Amino acid sequence: MALEKATITNTDTGDRTTVMFNPEEYTLTRGNTFAEVGVPGLRSPLLQFVHGALQTLEMELLVDTREAHGAGTTAGQDVREITRRITSLLDINPETHAPPVALFTWGQLTFRCVLTRATQRFILFRPDGVPLRARLTVAFSEYTNAELESKETKRETADYSKAYVVTQGETLSDVAGRVYKNAELWRPIAIRNGVEDPRVLAAGMRLLVPTLPFRDPETGEVTA
Repeated sequence: MALEKATITNTDTGDRTTVMFNPEEYTLTRGNTFAEVGVPGLRSPLLQFVHGALQTLEMELLVDTREAHGAGTTAGQDVREITRRITSLLDINPETHAPPVALFTWGQLTFRCVLTRATQRFILFRPDGVPLRARLTVAFSEYTNAELESKETKRETADYSKAYVVTQGETLSDVAGRVYKNAELWRPIAIRNGVEDPRVLAAGMRLLVPTLPFRDPETGEVTA
C-alpha cells in the first residue's frame, strides 16, 4: 500500500497542494513561557506561568520536475512554478489583510497553521538555467484565536481565579488593596485559600485571588 501523500490546503481559497515527495522527517516543537518573580529574602526567584508558546512544525520538502508528478506538472517545467504554490502562503490576502491560514495533513497529523518561513534552495538546472529541482525548508506556526482557544482549552477553575505571590511583610488586607483596590475585601481571598490569620502570610506564598462577586461556599454570603 502506497504511503498517503501530505497535503497543504489554503483555507482562504480552498486550493490544495499535494507534495511530490513526502518529507523524510518533520519536527514538532512546543513550549511554555514563564516569568521570574523576585521575592525579598528568598534564595532564588519564583517561576510563574505566563502563557503557552505556539507549537511549530518544520520540515524539508523535495520538489523535482524532471518528470511529471500528477496533475498540474509537466516534465522539465520551471520548478519555481511548483514551489510558488507553497510560498504564496506568505502573501497577504487583501480581503483579510493577513496571510491565509493553512491546513497541513499527512496521515494522522492535522495541523492548522500559518506559514512563517520558507527557504528555497535550487540544486539542479536545465542547460538554459531554469531550475528543475529544489529543496524547500518550511516552518509553520500553530494558528489559534480566542474562539478556538475557548473551545479547545479545558479550564479547571470556573471562577478564573488569579494567582498572586506574597512578598515579605504583606497581609491579606495589603493583597486585597492591590488587587481589589479595597483593603477591606480580604475575606474572599482568605476563604479561597484557607487562610486562618489574615495578618500572617509567608513570603513567597502563592494565593488564588477569586473574581468578585464572590460567594462563600459554606454560608452562601456574597461579597460584591
